[in-house]
Amino acid sequence: MTPDTLIPPAARQQARQWLLRRREEAGQGVAEFQRWLEADPAHAPAYAEAEALWRACEHPAQALAAEEADALQGYLNAMQRAPQRRRSNPRRWVYPLASAACLLAMLWAGGWWTPGHWLTDLSADYVSAPGEVRELTLADGSQLTLDADSAVAVSLHGHTRRVELLRGAASFAVKHLSKPFVVCVGEGEAQVLGTEFEVRRLGEQTRVTVAEGRVAVRASRAAGAPEVVLGAGEQVAFAAQLGTPESADSRAALAWRQGWLNFYRVPLGEVLERLAPYYPGRILLLDGELAQRRVSGSFPSGDPQAALDALQAVVGFRQQHWLGRWVLIR
Repeated sequence: MTPDTLIPPAARQQARQWLLRRREEAGQGVAEFQRWLEADPAHAPAYAEAEALWRACEHPAQALAAEEADALQGYLNAMQRAPQRRRSNPRRWVYPLASAACLLAMLWAGGWWTPGHWLTDLSADYVSAPGEVRELTLADGSQLTLDADSAVAVSLHGHTRRVELLRGAASFAVKHLSKPFVVCVGEGEAQVLGTEFEVRRLGEQTRVTVAEGRVAVRASRAAGAPEVVLGAGEQVAFAAQLGTPESADSRAALAWRQGWLNFYRVPLGEVLERLAPYYPGRILLLDGELAQRRVSGSFPSGDPQAALDALQAVVGFRQQHWLGRWVLIR
């Protein structure tokens, strides 16, 4: 096979295009594909490389498609609108979402593309990168700390100071002013009646933890929606409905600001979800029963692989690394 360094980038790009075309139009264009293969000695190894990478990416791409569905649809729309250099069947470029996911997974695995929350970031005022904890002072003097891979939109004008948590988690130390300070998450919101608290999105659920003062939490912004008022050392979770307040170790919950992730009898699935924003790739948990196993521990967020190794020693799962960018837990 031609050495990797001798495969031109153009050959790799054409190989990926041919791979997707052949998967979309099975049995068609065989003669044209054969002519392309024979046109350059680099084409055959480039296609073999693309095929191998596709096979390796198929499983992780399913998770990528689920997590990046909106962004992938935008990618498809952009591809459909892109001008064609030559006449061709438009269906050639309108790939199913799973195929687009696998293409982007290939690009990511090969170092040509970095996945992100595209649409979310467009509407965000402040974003933290994976592995980054970002401290900010807002224009009203309030302190905002973004956990890794998080995003917020901020509006301090009008009668209400408003922050929308678009993804991830953020803690707030709110400056006392006459204007209310509200954190919105989906349909729910947390209105500040005190000073320091955290709001965290976990899948479809949102959790509010109060360190100091009081926070009023509602699962809906509709008039008359039920609310609970949390005091220091309390937390509540909500999705479609508001949960029951519980006691919480707020110091442990907010330890991520000092570089530590603390857990006490927390399901492994949630632990890995908290660890994921610090991991330089994707963590995929493939065992639903394993996800419910409860674990306890304190891990440095700056070394997510060490945290995975420690969890493996305790729980006994297997790690399988793919292309240096995914780790499969089973």
